[in-house]
Amino acid sequence: MGLHKSRRRGPARLDVLRLSCTYTKHASLKRHRRTFSTPGATAIAVLDAQSDPITDCTVRPHGGPPMALPAGTGVVAYNAAISRCARAGLYARALALFREMRGRGLRADEYTLPPLLNSAALLRGPPVAVAALHALLLRAGLAHHLHVANALVDAYARLPCAGGAAAARAVFDEMPRRDVVTWTSLLTGLARAGAHAAAVRAYRGMVAAGVQTDEFAVAAVLSSCAGSTALDVGRSVHAAAVHLGLCPFRSVGNSLVSMYAKTGALHDARAVFDAMPARCTITWTALIVGYAQNGRGRRSLEVYTDMVRSGCRPDYVTFIGLLFACSHAGLVDAGRDHFRSMAVDYGIAPGPDHYACMVDLLGRAGRLDEAMDLLNRSSTELDATVWKSLLGACRVHRNAELAERAAEMVWRLDPTDAVPYVMLSNLYSRARRWGDVARIRALMKARGITKEPGCSWVGVNGVTHLFHVEDRGHPRAAEIYRKVEEMTERIRAEGYVPDTDWALQDEAPEGRERGLAYHSERLAVAFGLLAVPAAAPIRVFKNLRVCGDCHTAIKMVAKAYGRVIILRDANCFHHMKDGECSCGDYW
Repeated sequence: MGLHKSRRRGPARLDVLRLSCTYTKHASLKRHRRTFSTPGATAIAVLDAQSDPITDCTVRPHGGPPMALPAGTGVVAYNAAISRCARAGLYARALALFREMRGRGLRADEYTLPPLLNSAALLRGPPVAVAALHALLLRAGLAHHLHVANALVDAYARLPCAGGAAAARAVFDEMPRRDVVTWTSLLTGLARAGAHAAAVRAYRGMVAAGVQTDEFAVAAVLSSCAGSTALDVGRSVHAAAVHLGLCPFRSVGNSLVSMYAKTGALHDARAVFDAMPARCTITWTALIVGYAQNGRGRRSLEVYTDMVRSGCRPDYVTFIGLLFACSHAGLVDAGRDHFRSMAVDYGIAPGPDHYACMVDLLGRAGRLDEAMDLLNRSSTELDATVWKSLLGACRVHRNAELAERAAEMVWRLDPTDAVPYVMLSNLYSRARRWGDVARIRALMKARGITKEPGCSWVGVNGVTHLFHVEDRGHPRAAEIYRKVEEMTERIRAEGYVPDTDWALQDEAPEGRERGLAYHSERLAVAFGLLAVPAAAPIRVFKNLRVCGDCHTAIKMVAKAYGRVIILRDANCFHHMKDGECSCGDYW
């Protein structure tokens, strides 16, 4: 707040970058408009500031100045030229033409701004250009044109900074009129920003407003249904798409396959895939990745074979799915073959994601030396994900020496990441190296590193029920805890023995067992047994990797109660039935 007030009192320079990146619901568009209408802080002053936010932050095409239009060229001709450049992807040239147009004293109109906003957003540079154009259109009184406001919502929604989606929402909320383009731009921006629950709410608002959905809006909200694990909403969107005749659109089909796969509904994903009249690389890849994440690695490879036979060319993401499938199915030789094939047969250079999968594949198989050799020979710039894969393998095989080397690499690349601390602590704990456990915890405290708290959730009748470890905040907490005790008694009778290596080691033995029983995923499963109809699967989602003891216990619960339990953790889906898991205990 202080910054904003000081800007009003200070020189006629506007920090539009800060405004656009910190634009939240607490700083409304009215406040933004007041800033832009401050005497001296006009849009033209912003655009003509010492560092021109429209053009100086961009790279001019081919390293040279853009071609100037003849003297005497009018606004209509400039608009046409700017629009052509934007459609051709020459975004820097479009913005440079606008600067030239302003330099000749020509005023922008409602046809000038939309392609400029699109160009400013798609350049993927600093968001200052979009904010400056926003200032200009407000000063010029063009915001009342629906297509201009739509372009502004879309431009903010495309910005990579955290405030882009919030700025899009602020503009959206100020609009007196909206159409399907407005809603779709907002949905897409929220989905891209990871605000999936907000996108689902926006979609419901769109339906309530009586706006007829199109294929772009459907694809956007399905992406958020997948991201928020909202399978019930996804099914209702699918039904609406069928009713509106939108399913033949490939973008809708692709989004449906991905949504069903990412929410664990593989049968539905396959049914949509089989019904699609035409498929592309995205379609095939969505199914390959879906099977891989749901513990059906061999099916992923079969789908890939069908893809190649169909003449469809795999891409970078396809091979991530394939290598993930090989890793989680223990198919070492197949993984090596596909890793080689992507470069030799398709000219795709392996990236950090592929190396992370290969390290995971080799590490799971206990081939840690081979994994290190692969990394040492790599010419790719490796990121923290690769070293965390190696660290995870070291934890499984209790190789503390190599784990420490991997953790050091993660700390160099991402000093704030809590994962290496947690993994090392777990490794030391299982080795009974309590001094090292204490050292890691002290190091975390000294560096201000905090572990992400684990939580699990289950959806029932459109309501999401969230649980944390030893959580007693749920209205049915007493019932849930009684059900947990009942579950524990049943599986103990079947031979379950708690693995206290997964518990906090600074507790007494009986406290460790009790702590394991009340992990968030078990509370969610207990609630599912109480609230989900017997014929339906219990779908539980967790933000972190499920602990080994809970994995064993929930498999046994599924058998003891004759239920199907689908648990999605940070790594993959676990389809549990009759005491078995789709991951083959290999996750």
